[in-house]
Amino acid sequence: MPTYRYSFQNYNPIVHVRASAREINVSPKAAREVCNSISGRKLSDALTFLEDVINLKRPVHFRRHKKEVAHRTSTEKFHAGKFPVKTAQYILNLINEVESNADFKGLDTKNIRIIHAAAHRARKIPGFRPRAQGRSTPFIHELVHVEIVAG
Repeated sequence: MPTYRYSFQNYNPIVHVRASAREINVSPKAAREVCNSISGRKLSDALTFLEDVINLKRPVHFRRHKKEVAHRTSTEKFHAGKFPVKTAQYILNLINEVESNADFKGLDTKNIRIIHAAAHRARKIPGFRPRAQGRSTPFIHELVHVEIVAG
């Protein structure tokens, strides 16, 4: 099995905990925006935020990829927002893994903040969709690597 590296540079195994999800089938743009919205939050705040996104109560602010994105009334500074439910579910599972790693190391999970949350594009899986008159259209699945470091 290959070894993976993290893009976070100053990792201290005594103070920090980390987890990563490799090649998950979610939108890279949505994963980037969700990671930006949870970085800097406490673990409990990030968990409640992602649960609200899954339950369609709070949108994720889209700051970079916001063309033709509907405006939401519940957003304060940034008007464009979406509810990336599938991405939020994967990242919620990843935050639960970070929390269990912190419990294993004996760290206080109430005071841990997410220092680094990043989404990187992974490999692409080519595919084809059948069309009318025996033709087909190419379709590409883009996979994502997500990594979270807390401390």
